[in-house]
Amino acid sequence: MVNAIAKELELRKSVVNDEVETIYFGGGTPSVLSNDEIERLIQTVYDNYNLIDHPEITLEANPDDLSSNRIIQLSKSPINRLSIGIQSFYEEDLKLMNRAHNAREAEQCIQEATQYFDNITIDLIYGIPGMSNERWKANIKKALDFSLPHISSYALTVEPRTALKKFIEKGVVPDVDDEQAQEQFYILVNMLEAEGFVNYEISNFGKPDFFSQNNTAYWLGKTYLGVGPSAHSFDGKHRSWNIRNNPTYIKKITEGVLPSEIEALSKKDRYNECVMTGLRTIWGVDMDRIATEFGENYLEYLKQQAAKYLEQGLLILANGKLLTTKKGKFLADGIASDLFMLNLK
Repeated sequence: MVNAIAKELELRKSVVNDEVETIYFGGGTPSVLSNDEIERLIQTVYDNYNLIDHPEITLEANPDDLSSNRIIQLSKSPINRLSIGIQSFYEEDLKLMNRAHNAREAEQCIQEATQYFDNITIDLIYGIPGMSNERWKANIKKALDFSLPHISSYALTVEPRTALKKFIEKGVVPDVDDEQAQEQFYILVNMLEAEGFVNYEISNFGKPDFFSQNNTAYWLGKTYLGVGPSAHSFDGKHRSWNIRNNPTYIKKITEGVLPSEIEALSKKDRYNECVMTGLRTIWGVDMDRIATEFGENYLEYLKQQAAKYLEQGLLILANGKLLTTKKGKFLADGIASDLFMLNLK
């Protein structure tokens, strides 16, 4: 697999003209890679692409993957940022979500990681059935006690064909309470902002100078290249994705064939994505960009659709940017869907 990913990086070098700002090892469990394998892939990027000085290089890992020795090993690699899937610091929440790690491992891995890495982000989940607001506050407090510079937090979603879904259907576990999830989101915002975090994207909170470059690039609509099975890419006008099957992926790459499908995005698709991503961030939707890139008819449509949300105090128009208010943040995706273009071409 490592050979195939390195080969794909070489095969696709001609599609990237911009400087590479960030390298992200995510999806699956990239922490199973050895330092030699990590360094080989990073060196392949350096050999085939132009990079900025000191790019952000992130590796995703779960607490059960991060032993003391593994953290020390990673600190000696080019990785300069860790993304750790904590989810919760409480045993009952972790068991409910069927996580492989326990509460002790969650705390221990952060204690170890903060000794070797300055740039760490963790994931926390809110809206978990049975999790009181007090326990949610305690979760956030534990995260703050580690002086982390970045936290990502998401509402629990119950996927089909999972144990949690079956427990909910059988009445063993209560269903997700949307009102409580919204309440816990605002608890999160208030507690983190009070500690100097910026909620630069609905699910992302960073101290100044510690915003995720990877996440920011996505939300600002920058181009990105994904390599490996199932990886997605975006060049500004097209999306592409690699085949999911590992053996087929390796076979195709070995033959020098890119196993990917490509979808050309229509103007309407690009407008809708611009609205959706913009409303989730502190940078908002640039009205001048809408007019220039998509045309006056799109701008007028956006203004018409946004009017009721401006009146309700869920959106605000400031310095030519359409932004969600604090009151509207949790509803941003729903608001965005109402601003989507459905008919114009």
